[in-house]
Amino acid sequence: MSRMPDVIEACCSGSQNRDLGHSPMVRSGVLAAAFVVVFALSGCRAHDFPQYDAKYREYAYVTNAGSGTVSVYDVVNVRVDREIQVGQNPTAVAANPVRNEVYVVNTGTPNGQGSVAVINAENNSVAGTIAVHKMPVAIALDPDGNTAYVVNSGSNSISVLDLKAHREATQIGVGEDPVAARVSADGKTLVVANRGGNSVTVVDAGTRKVRAVFEGCPGATDVVILPDSSKAFAACGGGHQVMAVRLAHDALTDGRTATTDRVESLLDVGRAPIHLALKPDGGEMFVSNSLSNSISEVVTNTDDVGGAYLMGAGPVRGIVSADNSLLYVGNLHSQEVTVYAIDDGKRLAAIHVGDGPSAMAFSSAGHLLFVVDARSGDVAVVRTQSKTPAMFTMLPAGRGPNAIAVKSFRVS
Repeated sequence: MSRMPDVIEACCSGSQNRDLGHSPMVRSGVLAAAFVVVFALSGCRAHDFPQYDAKYREYAYVTNAGSGTVSVYDVVNVRVDREIQVGQNPTAVAANPVRNEVYVVNTGTPNGQGSVAVINAENNSVAGTIAVHKMPVAIALDPDGNTAYVVNSGSNSISVLDLKAHREATQIGVGEDPVAARVSADGKTLVVANRGGNSVTVVDAGTRKVRAVFEGCPGATDVVILPDSSKAFAACGGGHQVMAVRLAHDALTDGRTATTDRVESLLDVGRAPIHLALKPDGGEMFVSNSLSNSISEVVTNTDDVGGAYLMGAGPVRGIVSADNSLLYVGNLHSQEVTVYAIDDGKRLAAIHVGDGPSAMAFSSAGHLLFVVDARSGDVAVVRTQSKTPAMFTMLPAGRGPNAIAVKSFRVS
């Protein structure tokens, strides 16, 4: 038996005053008003939303640095589910791809030890806490969901976590002030951006040893790896370039081999490139140039920079739709998410959201985009399936929201 999301069912039945959440944090008057305005403008379109059976669950998790909490949102019914206490200064979150767990990085204080809170997604409660090292700021999971890599910026290291045992297995020394990491799709390589060291570290995930260190990437801030695990790109946020690194690989899909890691090229983009958004097919990458108010489009197999396009004020995050057609850009110094049509090479729309849109995540079906508004302390929900994407509703968050992850699963 399928079920319609509560928020749509309420609209279609005429019951627009229906409670949208069980948590006391929900500002019901504000939400009800926003809800009515949205549907007055856009109408009730139940066919834009997937139908779910009774055993399907999906939640979005938003870390609130100022509250020491995670806000949990019921994606199926588009409402607040609850707020969970996790630890001091949570700043990153990731969902396990195979088990029903979510991991929250608690950065803590500059001189204190950080931790990772483990959330059981089936009941949305904290199932345990794993101690790591000074000022952890990011987390990356391997594809099989058994290992996590926590970036300890204050310890210049990576904590390798055994997710089955919920413990730290070892620690790997990397460069100064690491801030981001990514695991290749084949699970063999970890690439780390060292902001303070102006460098990129390549780690062999099997041996947990450093394979290579490449300097010359000032203020390295972000990393992506192509789906075939052949190449990594690092954003050099302190300058105006992106570093392309050819990764050692046994055999690529085209028959080529690479026996050592090497810098392939340095790509000139805009000022202060701080985030990289890769198309799901890996063919193109989009660079958020935060001080140029633009994105740069990169062809990944040739390292060609195709062009730069003006977005909003202070673009800091991009995310590409599953069909590779649309790029959504969060502009921190505005109240807008810019929509860029990739095939047409032009801006499609600017969606008004809350103040300081930064982190973003799609629902599993791709019909909704959740936008974390760092300055106004809320989450904008954008409906993506209409002809022109538009905001659907707004949900409250805690103080200082900064990161988001989505987890879907079926209960037995």
